[in-house]
Amino acid sequence: MITIQDICLARENLSKVIAETPLSLDSKLSNRTGVGIYLKKENLQNTGSFKLRGAFNKISNLSEVERKRGVVAASAGNHAQGVAFAGEYYSIPTTIVMPENTPLTKINGVKSYGSEVILHGAIYDDAYKFAINLSKEREAIFVHPFEDHDVIAGQGSIGIEIINSGITFDAVIVPIGGGGLISGVATAIKNLKPHVKIIGIVSTGATATKDSFELGETVSRPVKTIADGIAVRNGSKITLEYLKKYVDEVIAVDDEEIAGAILYLLENSKIVVEGAGAVGVASILYNKIDISKFKNIAILVSGGNIDVNMLSIIIEKGLIKSNRKLKLIVTLIDKHGALMGLTKIFNELRANIVQIGYDRTATSISYGDANVSVHLEIKGDEHRKEIETGLLSNGYNFKILE
Repeated sequence: MITIQDICLARENLSKVIAETPLSLDSKLSNRTGVGIYLKKENLQNTGSFKLRGAFNKISNLSEVERKRGVVAASAGNHAQGVAFAGEYYSIPTTIVMPENTPLTKINGVKSYGSEVILHGAIYDDAYKFAINLSKEREAIFVHPFEDHDVIAGQGSIGIEIINSGITFDAVIVPIGGGGLISGVATAIKNLKPHVKIIGIVSTGATATKDSFELGETVSRPVKTIADGIAVRNGSKITLEYLKKYVDEVIAVDDEEIAGAILYLLENSKIVVEGAGAVGVASILYNKIDISKFKNIAILVSGGNIDVNMLSIIIEKGLIKSNRKLKLIVTLIDKHGALMGLTKIFNELRANIVQIGYDRTATSISYGDANVSVHLEIKGDEHRKEIETGLLSNGYNFKILE
């Protein structure tokens, strides 16, 4: 296992390329909870995530002979960009194997550093097996995203930055995929401040590491989550030892909660965060942790490389759930002026029409009727009730689309 000295050496290696990312108070979340909630914003790190730290430290420790052989890695995106960045920095060839459903943002990010990208398999574990075989065929160095002590030491540099911030923390909340990040951070913090609680967060759609931690032995679990950065199927024997020694608790948040945290951070903290980076905030927003005994909490926001298509879906669903957008189908008589009468009601109720469709051929309606699909911008719960009441009082049949 790594030591605090290994992490300090990693910090020296990283000093030339990483940013010491902000650790800043989230005033709205703090006011809401009555606890000082601080966000360690690794989404603002070079390459958009903490993964640069571990990957760069690993490659910086390779010998010249090893570097000439080139490196191979498997990643859902963030580790890939870290490896590619380090490869470009040291002018060595890099090949990254990524799952076929990897967001285009992350694929393009890897290619921008001159790395070869191979898409293979449905999830990380499929890409990993392919990459292992490829590294053997090419006699290249395989850079594992979490089962590597140099990688873990690099991630641990975040823990030192948190301790050196001058803020006294009672707890640090860390996302968990394979466990490399929490292993490094926990090693640093528990060696310097043993009283600080280390709490790991997984997705309910990727619980292999949580279940391994609770059972005391590695297990495999199916994977389905929007948090692709922590979508790991198999528990790790290496990181499990760190979790057993240093981690106090591991809890899970679901995709709805992760999406809510992404939207919260976008609207209130003005930062773009991917699913894996939002799980810590989700654990606070949805009361997954008893924080009554804590004064100050640091939450590690691990990355910001979210696919813009996923972000648009999260925003759209979030607007509907918070009653800032309303989708409905209204059935009316298909005659001259009928649509104008409906839009007049929306105008009087101060609802802004952003999309409208007219269908008189649906088999679910009577001859002589038409379905009007309408998307409205509205102003919350009370406004929605006013619109529903207005439609009912004017004799319209309608269906709300959730």
